[in-house]
Amino acid sequence: MHDDDEPVGRIIGRREALILLGAAGATLTVAGSPVASATDTSGGPEVCALDCVVKPEQMEGPYFVDRRLNRSDIRTDPSTGRPSEGTALTLNFTVQSVRPGQCTPLPNAMVDIWQCDAFGLYSDIPSQGSSGRRFLRGYQNTNTEGKAQFITILPGWYTGRTLHIHIKIRTTGANGRPYEFTSQLYFTTQFGAAYLRTQPYARKGPADTTNNRDSIYLRGGAQMVLNPVASGSGYSADFAIGLDLTNTQVGQPD
Repeated sequence: MHDDDEPVGRIIGRREALILLGAAGATLTVAGSPVASATDTSGGPEVCALDCVVKPEQMEGPYFVDRRLNRSDIRTDPSTGRPSEGTALTLNFTVQSVRPGQCTPLPNAMVDIWQCDAFGLYSDIPSQGSSGRRFLRGYQNTNTEGKAQFITILPGWYTGRTLHIHIKIRTTGANGRPYEFTSQLYFTTQFGAAYLRTQPYARKGPADTTNNRDSIYLRGGAQMVLNPVASGSGYSADFAIGLDLTNTQVGQPD
């Protein structure tokens, strides 16, 4: 059994994605692959690009702590300045508003991420003995292009869960009310197994749960897989998230 709680939101279907994208010439493939492509030849609003598609919400889990730590590099514990052990991972997010026929950058959205360390420990969780610590947590507001960047580490694992990173985006919905999107980011099984064989992760050994055995991943996780590339001594990954700001069910607080 894992320690996360109930799921929220839903997985977008093929037909609904086509309706939402609504652009002539759009194409759709299976989850986890490129999902949309369109070309704007009219000089009008920017239309949906290859990676602009509504993403599925997933459960928040019990380890979200809203400390409002405004920082890009989340590796350190502010109280000590000591960084978490692990391989560096730079995450480059692009947040977009998806409407029929077009996608537009979403500025000033609060993007929050949190994760466990290389040994499966979350900060600021009394049951884990980490009260008052703040490592591997933080938020950034998107810029005018809808972009936000974080420097973190590749996550470790804990019993019952595949490797993952949590993300929450808070903005304003089309109805003028607060809008909150929560989900989780994953890695391919091959990439995860490879880095878990390196230090410091190897001290804990291979994960006891992979993507195809994780009940949360199986409900939309294939649309939330990162594809890191080598960058310096670590990795970098770009990830675009499209939000349907008219969907009040998804936008409800978690």
